[in-house]
Amino acid sequence: MNGGCVWEQTKGKDMELKGHTDSVDQLCWDPKHADLLATASGDKTVRLWDARTGKCSQQVELSGENINITYKPDGSHIAVGNRDDELTIIDVRKFKAIHKRKFTYEVNEIAWNTTGEFFFLTTGNGTVEVLEYPSLQTLQTLIAHTAGCYCIAIDPTGRYLAVGSADALVSLWDVSEMLCVRTFTKLEWPVRTISFNHDGQYIASASEDLFIDIAEVDTGRSVYQIPCRAAMNSVEWNPKYNLLAFAADDKNKYQTDEGVFRVFGFENP
Repeated sequence: MNGGCVWEQTKGKDMELKGHTDSVDQLCWDPKHADLLATASGDKTVRLWDARTGKCSQQVELSGENINITYKPDGSHIAVGNRDDELTIIDVRKFKAIHKRKFTYEVNEIAWNTTGEFFFLTTGNGTVEVLEYPSLQTLQTLIAHTAGCYCIAIDPTGRYLAVGSADALVSLWDVSEMLCVRTFTKLEWPVRTISFNHDGQYIASASEDLFIDIAEVDTGRSVYQIPCRAAMNSVEWNPKYNLLAFAADDKNKYQTDEGVFRVFGFENP
């Protein structure tokens, strides 16, 4: 594989962050430190990056090809899922795995709620499993879509959760009632990745369509589209600013994954 890297563009400065040796399948910003972010890669590693220096500050190798990653809202733990439907919890302070659990169904993406009391899994069955944390016992199953649920995002204000599906729809759910209140229909391909911005005003969603859609949460209106040159693996808003990081299926001249992600600065329209 070609040497994996992270490419950041912010305030006119380009930065290449090298380290991963396979595709970067998902990334997440540290909710307590706006300059730090973590990446999950097919090279089996999870890496912590400092966006100010462009350097990898921590890394841990896990048991499988990692495809999803999320921070606990207090920044103390990271949850990582792999292609074998195995969940690993990482202690951020020690940056080591402290708990593993394998599920019997297809797990596509994972997220904590804003208080860290509940843990959500999207499944290939079109459901969202609501688990208690840290016991990971099932509390509720949401029948969310008629096709597999690929991705999930939690509104930072705690009002909503959003679910992206193979049916090309994004559904918005009222967390207090666990009821669907709106759908976003701009994409034409299965929705791979979604993210709310820091104040819950906007939601970004992406797929194999060659753009990232940014829409208003309260109205559903599409307000901006970021052109892309490849299908998106992950989009993630910065926890404090309107900076959107995204990782794609970019290939190099040898047709191998470059392990690249980018950061885009967004201003209110």
